[in-house]
Parts: sequence; structure tokens; C-alpha cells
Amino acid sequence: MAERLLVRDAIAIDPERGRLGLRTAIVEEGRLRELVEGPGPSPRPGDERLDASGLLLLPGLIDLHCHLREPGEEGKETIATGGRAAAAGGFTAVVAMPNTRPPIDDGPLVDWVARRARETSPVRVHVAGAVSAGQAGEKLAELAAMRASGVVAFTDDGRPIMNAALMRRALEWGKLLGVPVVAHEEDAHLGGGAAHEGPVATRLGLRGSPSQAEEIMVRRDIALCELTGGRLHVAHVSAAGSVRALREAKARGVPVTAEATPHHFTLTEDAIDGYDTHAKMSPPLRALADRDAVREGLADGTLDAIATDHAPHGVADKQIEFERAQNGVVGLETALSLGLALCDAGVLDERRLVQLFTSGPARAFSLPGGSLAPGSPADLVLVDREAAWTVDPARFLSRGRNSPFAGMRLRGRVRATIVGGRVVHRGETHGG
Repeated sequence: MAERLLVRDAIAIDPERGRLGLRTAIVEEGRLRELVEGPGPSPRPGDERLDASGLLLLPGLIDLHCHLREPGEEGKETIATGGRAAAAGGFTAVVAMPNTRPPIDDGPLVDWVARRARETSPVRVHVAGAVSAGQAGEKLAELAAMRASGVVAFTDDGRPIMNAALMRRALEWGKLLGVPVVAHEEDAHLGGGAAHEGPVATRLGLRGSPSQAEEIMVRRDIALCELTGGRLHVAHVSAAGSVRALREAKARGVPVTAEATPHHFTLTEDAIDGYDTHAKMSPPLRALADRDAVREGLADGTLDAIATDHAPHGVADKQIEFERAQNGVVGLETALSLGLALCDAGVLDERRLVQLFTSGPARAFSLPGGSLAPGSPADLVLVDREAAWTVDPARFLSRGRNSPFAGMRLRGRVRATIVGGRVVHRGETHGG
């Protein structure tokens, strides 16, 4: 790595100060030394220079919710391929979910994933540990041991914690250990359907899950959060009632944060028409009113982060009957462009969008990065805001091809991703 990196003449957008105008980023020893106006200092021998004329300069994006499938399902994704996909999407850090095979529920498994990430991933990989042993929802996993190995959150992602006493204990331990508990909010007895309970599911003859299945659990866990003082993070919010509950809780000062995914703020239940399994996910795509409520929550600060819930699957997992198909979509390489579409639609301003991808996630999980402040990690992304492209899953760097956005025309392309002062991704890798 060069002694110094100069990223010259970019249009910097700081999550706290907004658009700063033309700046040159001076990077030394893996950290952002400063942002200076205009072209910056004259290059020295040995400097690396990036011409960023006309490009946006943002802090590196942080994804709080990513499935890298390793160990156990490397045919779907690996830490290496997921890391490359993340870099292509402008992410410099991701949080790997623990629903691997075996689940990440003890210290040695956390150590293994962290070591594998250091060896193979171009981006930073933070590890989340399971709340319950084997993600079975019966007894707590080795939370203290996993925290000692560096986990940044506890979650049984994809599986709701139906036992309220177990959730209470998890929040108490999370408070003691200084990390949030991330909840997949779904009443398994009321939910569990293949689609949102509504007219589309009825027409297709699919068993539906009402939005109340999510809202009920959100309200329960907010109550437990108030009881314990632990930190609750609500994953992939999809329902208007959940947004209302979170807004009310924040107004009371409850220590709760939440995320929304690009598929839930972009699509509705109509996307599954024709039994399109690429639009099958959990929680399901919901009604237009739910989608619009999620957008409002992103805009007004009720929701703290945009997270991808990147969930790669193989062809055999998706090209089967709708109710048997696996839930989930890939999202690392489309998330930023779909977020920028909210700016184009007037839903978000660019500063708020940058916050949702950077400083918001960093604060929610107490992670480094998400800032353009001097001395912060030199995790940066350069974006061509006007570049138009068509989503072609066959050209993703992820091993997953299960995207409901195939063929969609989007704007905004990542031109370079920098992690710790090192350029880990350059130029176009898909679309056109």
C-alpha cells in the first residue's frame, strides 16, 4: 500500500454536515487525515492518486444484516465472494449473520469466521452470534464467550424468539456485555405464511402472514427493552404498525434501533404475482401502505439504517413451488442504487440517505467507520451519481442470482471502494 493516498476533486457528502463541495481526501496509515478544499497538496513520490472528478465521496457503507453462508453452505456464498460483492456495492463493512451450518453460537466458531474473513474478504466482516444454542430458541448460547471473541450483536436471525423470558434474559445479557439484541419480529403462530396476507396472496391461493404478526412482536420486545434497559435492534421492518410502535418507543426514550431493506422500501406484494419466488422473503413484501410507512420511517429518523438482508440461494432453492421456495434475495450490489432512487423520488435528501448507510448503522452497533471526520478509518466509496445501469444478476460478484430487481433500470454506480486506505474495488462489474 502506498505511503499516502490522495482522492482528488470529489464531491464529498458527510453524514453530519451534508454536501461539502469539492474536496480532496488525504489518507495516511489507513486513516483519513483530512479533507481539504480543491485538488489538495502536490503529490509526493510514492503517493497513490485517484482522480474523483465528478464523483461523490461518501464514508464506506456499513451493512448490519448480511448472510455470507460460510461455514456450511459455501455453494450459495462464501466470505470471499460475499466480501467482493459488498465491495462492488460500496460496502466497506458487513455484519455476518449466525444462521450458518452449524450456527455461530460459541467462541471458537466466532474466531473461525473472523479469521476466515481476515484471510479472504476485501471488506471488514463483523460477526453476530446466536442468541440461543443452535438457534433452537430453548436456552441461551454462550453469549459471554462470543462477546469475548468479538461479536457485535446477538441474534437468532430468521427465527423469532417466541419465549419472552428467553428474550428478556438475552436483553439483560446484552446490556451487561454492551451489545444489542437483534430481533426477527414475527409471531410464529400468527405468521409463517408464504406471502403477505392480502389480496395478492388470496388470488394466488397462498397462505398469508398478516402485518400484525410482526407488529405484535415488535411491541412485546419494546416492552422487554423498557423492562431491562437492554439495547434492542429490530431487523428488516416491513409493517406500518411496526413503524408506529418504534416511533412511539423512541419518543419515550427507549433504547431501540431498527433497519429497513431496499426490497421492503421499494417493492410491494404485487411483486410476487405470477409466483415469482425471487420476490419471496421473510418478512414478506407487504401492502403499499406498509411500504410507504417504511419510507416515512427512514425519512423521519424512526428507522436508523438501511440493511440489505443479503441472502443468496441456489437455483434449486428458488425454482420450485412458491410455498416450498427459500426466503430471501441478494442485495449487496443493488442497495445503494435503490436508496438513491428514494432521493430521486423526493423521499429522502442525500444527507439522510448517507446517514442511513453509514453513521446510522455505525451508531446502532457501536462500529468504527461511517464518518468523514479526520482520524476516522479510511473506509470510503466513490459513486458516479448519474451513471445508469440495468440490473443483470448473471454479472453479480455474489454467487447468488436471486434478485427481484433483474431488468430494472437504476442510477448510481460505485467506481471505487477503499478499505483502510487500500483500494479494494474499481470500476464497473455488472449492468451496463
